[in-house]
Amino acid sequence: MRYTRYVALTALAATTLSACATKGFVRRGLEEQRVALGQERSDRVMGDSANRADVGVLRTDMQRELAALKADLGTLRTEYGTHITAMDGHVSFAMPVHFEFDASMVRTQDEQALTKFAQVAGKHYKGSMITVEGFADPAGSSAYNVVLSRARAEAVKDFLIAKGMDGNSIRTVGYGKARLVRPGAERSEPGAELNRRVTFVVETPAAATVAALSMR
Repeated sequence: MRYTRYVALTALAATTLSACATKGFVRRGLEEQRVALGQERSDRVMGDSANRADVGVLRTDMQRELAALKADLGTLRTEYGTHITAMDGHVSFAMPVHFEFDASMVRTQDEQALTKFAQVAGKHYKGSMITVEGFADPAGSSAYNVVLSRARAEAVKDFLIAKGMDGNSIRTVGYGKARLVRPGAERSEPGAELNRRVTFVVETPAAATVAALSMR
């Protein structure tokens, strides 16, 4: 009888100790889980803060770039009389770069404007394809004027390359006497020089240019 009671007490003690051990294990597990959740929450908060900081830096950089683009476009417009048109997928620059009658050489008085365009394009439109469009006045045959206007575009391309632009990103086209600024004006007639010109078409998303032009 005494032995039976001893066995029972031993079993009860073992059960009690086992229960205590189980409770301790569970308590430790819960504590570890609580610590882990707390750490995860802390890491998430820190990550969110870092993301907000990164977004803030990115926004500041974008604003700085837009401000710089606005300033450079403003210079092209006010100092060089450039007409800038931003459309879906491209930006057009109609610059007052003209040619002598029946000639394709870049004039000395136009070099400064072309240099500025090269700087702006290299800075803000790097990697974009740029088409130099050449035009002529209506004197002469259509075929001859296409060749002449293409030669004008090629001369401007060579000038831009000499200013550091990538020739692989510049292509040329001659439109001859199409799209006349002063219809019928040719040779030395008033307005004829406006027909002997080049324009630039930059194939790039126009959103940044539109935003820059609309900034106050």
